[in-house]
Amino acid sequence: MKLGRMKFSFRPASAVIRYFGLASALLLASCGESSNDSATSGNAATEQQQHYEWKLITSWPKNLPALGTTPEYFAKIVDEMSAGRMKIRVFGANELVGGLEVFDAVSSGVAEIGHSGAYYWQGKIAGTPFFSTIPFGLTGVEMNAWLDYGGGKELWREIYEPFNLYPTRGGNSGTQMFGWFNKEINSLEDIKGLKMRIPGLGGEVFRRAGGVPLTLQVSDVFTSMQTGALDATEFVGPYNDLSAGYHTVADYYYYPGWHEPGSTIELVFNKEKLDSLPADLRAIVLNAAEVMNQKLLDEYTALNNEALKTLVNEHGIQLRKLPDDVLAEFRRLSAEVVSELADTDETTRRIYESYSKFQQGVEDYHAISEEAYIDARRGK
Repeated sequence: MKLGRMKFSFRPASAVIRYFGLASALLLASCGESSNDSATSGNAATEQQQHYEWKLITSWPKNLPALGTTPEYFAKIVDEMSAGRMKIRVFGANELVGGLEVFDAVSSGVAEIGHSGAYYWQGKIAGTPFFSTIPFGLTGVEMNAWLDYGGGKELWREIYEPFNLYPTRGGNSGTQMFGWFNKEINSLEDIKGLKMRIPGLGGEVFRRAGGVPLTLQVSDVFTSMQTGALDATEFVGPYNDLSAGYHTVADYYYYPGWHEPGSTIELVFNKEKLDSLPADLRAIVLNAAEVMNQKLLDEYTALNNEALKTLVNEHGIQLRKLPDDVLAEFRRLSAEVVSELADTDETTRRIYESYSKFQQGVEDYHAISEEAYIDARRGK
């Protein structure tokens, strides 16, 4: 039997090399994908295991109701939501830095978070009062709306970014009282020469009306009133003012708080530190700030009234409304001061225009909604 010829086909060497090269590349790619997946998983696992200990500094005394205690609440819920991965230690004014040093301390990384008022930094950035409060400007509810939906927060973050800071809402006082005086205010003449603790643009308005405005951190105010270094002081409202004891150093309590109709309290982060957080922790601290923002306003709304009753009924404080002619002059001067501020530079002008446009729109609507309803409720 004859065997038939067997036929073999031979590939050129270059084809074989290409074949094995392709196979090797696919194998390596497969291994690489597995390696990358493992690395990604490993990084995520490492982030989940990493713990952070941050410092939060404030401009307020440590245990001051609302202003001093809400940062502690913020730290508590961050701890709970992060399952203990992020611990925040709160320092009151003068415990780590002075109350008016918060901006610089957070910017430089002395602390990762600060709780304060933007108008304290007007000497650094002209437009900051718009992100705190403007005399005869937006109320607390309106400020929240402008910041979140009117373009305010974008402008705020723009002007803070060069300082390595990321600001967000950390509470609102609502409309404040004008403050505590050791004599009655019956006319503009009674303002002249008065030394009053009143920061921000309200202080400049007070100066143009003939007063002497001073900016002091909260912890220094009581002693200054007690010793006569101050004739008057504004602070927040009855809830805080009662706990601060101002009723023991002044007899007259004036309203309305034209100078601070709805003061936003800022929670400001060191931007580099915030950006370095894992995504879930960054979301936790920013959303906890939103909870804090609403809680602070709710606390004031709920407790100011009872505190005012205590001040009047138990401590005999003389509650007074500012005379109409005094308010009219403050309103005139406020328009002048705010207009001049807007002319400081192009950025401040943009902030002013955004704020003013929003205020006009919300005033028109509130005239037929909030204000009309309140009048109807009172039978007017």
